[in-house]
Amino acid sequence: MNINLSTIIGLMVPFAGTALGSMMVLFFKNEISHNLQRALTGFAAGVMVSASFWSLLIPAVGQAEETMGKLAVLPTALGFCIGMLFLLLIDSVIPHMHMNETVEGPKSGLKKNAMLVLAVIIHNIPEGMAVGVLFAGWQQQNPLVSFSAALSLSIGIAIQNFPEGAIISMPLHANGMSKGRACMQGILSGIVEPVAGLLTIIFASLLVPWMPVLLSFAAGAMIYVVVEELIPEMSEGEHSNIATISFMLGFAAMMILDIALG
Repeated sequence: MNINLSTIIGLMVPFAGTALGSMMVLFFKNEISHNLQRALTGFAAGVMVSASFWSLLIPAVGQAEETMGKLAVLPTALGFCIGMLFLLLIDSVIPHMHMNETVEGPKSGLKKNAMLVLAVIIHNIPEGMAVGVLFAGWQQQNPLVSFSAALSLSIGIAIQNFPEGAIISMPLHANGMSKGRACMQGILSGIVEPVAGLLTIIFASLLVPWMPVLLSFAAGAMIYVVVEELIPEMSEGEHSNIATISFMLGFAAMMILDIALG
């Protein structure tokens, strides 16, 4: 499949969100407060859940209905489950820390830095795949996947990547890393997204009949990240409605974006 300039730009938009968020460490003296971190995490979770439904699962069912009718839910459900199990396997095989964990010991700062960056890299994979699947569908002239829909998902993920970049770079600096290096580590953690998106586009061109499964696979992988990582992090500590309200705003923002551009 030929990769055009619009697709390359679309793949780079989420990476730009991570880069801009990571740069926040250059402008703040201290680590972001716990309440602000919960609010940013809740917003990111809302965006990802909304994107999974509006940008991935609904188009997946719509495409499958053309050939399977009422049975269209089956390949969609299958892809969704495989996506979640795929991320579960990665989580189990690759050693990393969850975002709400701590590492104790004389080298705890170093261990936490490395494992935190690895966790973000792992979780950026399904986001890049999701963007790649939609751009692949658009390039294949799928009637249910427009350029606007692909771009809206890309922008939505970039929005949720902005706080994620800050959540990564600022704790790295708080653990002893210089601001410049912490910023660069945060930026580099996002490079996996355009790479995953590009690889998805290349292989998706060979799997056109399986597009509903690929769309729902990406949705399942994203929902796994929300359930396994973001929800525990946004709910950590004493009860607060900040994360819940932020989740609502994130979900609504992505829904509006998807409908307006789609």
